[in-house]
Amino acid sequence: MTESPFTPIVDADAIHLVVLTGMSGGGKTVALRALEDLEFYCVDNLPAALMPQLVAAVSHGEHGPRKRIAVGVDVRNRVADLQRMPQVLSELATSGVQVHLIFLDSRDEVLIKRYSETRRRHPLAIERLSLADSIAQERKLLRPLVNIADKVIDSSDLNVHQLRRLFATGYAEASDGTTLLFESFAYRRGLPPDADFVFDARCLPNPHWEAALRPLSGKDLPVREYLEAQPMAGEYYGDVVRWLETWLPRFEGADRSYVTVSIGCTGGRHRSVYLVEKLAQHFRAERGNVLTFHRELE
Repeated sequence: MTESPFTPIVDADAIHLVVLTGMSGGGKTVALRALEDLEFYCVDNLPAALMPQLVAAVSHGEHGPRKRIAVGVDVRNRVADLQRMPQVLSELATSGVQVHLIFLDSRDEVLIKRYSETRRRHPLAIERLSLADSIAQERKLLRPLVNIADKVIDSSDLNVHQLRRLFATGYAEASDGTTLLFESFAYRRGLPPDADFVFDARCLPNPHWEAALRPLSGKDLPVREYLEAQPMAGEYYGDVVRWLETWLPRFEGADRSYVTVSIGCTGGRHRSVYLVEKLAQHFRAERGNVLTFHRELE
């Protein structure tokens, strides 16, 4: 991943529409979440025919215009809408909207493996097709979009962390400063491969041992309240904030476009998730590009 595969968003006054399409299992959901963290207005599985109405409504919203929009479009659309999509995008471009069509692809054997691992059903499986036949039919239906895509990204050899980073880094040029990713993880599943800094939260009281909190995550209010009541958790959070506020400017001064801060605990569900959300909230108040990713929750 040496060169960004994206066209930089350089005209901040224009309306930018990023359309994410491609093969089911290719990574559209991961990409859409990365753009959502970069403050794009995101909609998944939008009927292609409604794209002009969405752009008009969002870019002239009563709570302030949103000029960065991302839409996920896949084979769940009606065939007629998919066939008309090139015309829709052309009309939007003619009206002055900056359209970025990104097609996420992957090799067939990788898609089959991903479906096998997640046990999800392919969107075309309702037509009583085998998985391999469903993938072949999907390629046929999406062929017109591959031909007009600005970029085709093969995610076959990318994990979710690398794909998320690819999108965040590619569109970070639309905002100022270094993109900061806070990531939670479980030590029992190993360290994140792309971490720049790792903080170990296993020393904090563990909500896992509270029966009522065990099925929840660090995003849930009861878990947050439990940890907020622990003085050690407050001290830990404060120390991490002070360390990052001291050293992040040094990395920005070294022209770093992306920094990943990973917080780990035993299961990757409670303490690390809580700290990642709290840290992201703090740093979003002073910088634009702050992302979160919860490896075990994803």
